[in-house]
Amino acid sequence: MRLRFLLRPGWLALTAVVFTFAICCFTLLSPWQFSRNAEREQQNAALEASFTAAPVPLAQLLPAGSAPDRHTEWHLVTITGRYLPDKEVVARLRTVQGEGAFEVLTPMRTTDGTVVLVDRGYVRLDSKSGVLPYPPPPGGTVQVTARVRSDETDPKNRDAFADASTGGQLQSYVVDSRVVARAGKLDIRPGYFQLDTGQPGVLAALPLPQTDSGPFLSYALQWIAFGAMALLGWLYFTVRELKPGGALDGSAEPTRRKSVAEILAEDELAESGHQN
Repeated sequence: MRLRFLLRPGWLALTAVVFTFAICCFTLLSPWQFSRNAEREQQNAALEASFTAAPVPLAQLLPAGSAPDRHTEWHLVTITGRYLPDKEVVARLRTVQGEGAFEVLTPMRTTDGTVVLVDRGYVRLDSKSGVLPYPPPPGGTVQVTARVRSDETDPKNRDAFADASTGGQLQSYVVDSRVVARAGKLDIRPGYFQLDTGQPGVLAALPLPQTDSGPFLSYALQWIAFGAMALLGWLYFTVRELKPGGALDGSAEPTRRKSVAEILAEDELAESGHQN
């Protein structure tokens, strides 16, 4: 039976590769891109809403102890308190507008006693890849307007550190209130708050993300197309093999194409035959 070719080792290997690739396209790669597209849409919606919404007091948007989520991130809040510059940490290995930078993270004790983490913006690197000098935050009680941000997560869970390479200044690998809390032995509420231009204590304000949709939806559709093409290709060659002399049928002798010289020789013989 011609169906026996389906049990050939080479065909079984090809089938396994094709179906594994298709399954990955449909269940892993395409859903991953769809989820990234959904995240981008949520971020864009939150950003656009924050452009027109008036700032609200922090306690009104985020009750005590609650962490930012996709519904509250990027919203503008007002915070009143005093900066704690002696507990400051700078986040290293950052990139802002394509160039290396440090982000300056300064805890602030609010008037109700809660401690929050304020991202004062960024500073560039010096000639030795260290932190360029920057001004301290203002003293006394200030009111700032900031954007709610969710904590970043370090997969290695590294603490802030200070050594000769940092000039004794505490540095962290992520912007995470938990890391700063451990470094300063503070009880900091979850999340952090990013300052806009013109706020007390701001350095160079971090640029906001672009609100374009990004390539994620097209990537997701491409992965679906790739998976479908792989299956259709496998089906096409299977049907071809089922036919006598199929593309993968080893029983039929392949037809050799004639060379130009052979064709010319045959033409000459044919002409000479006609002349005779």
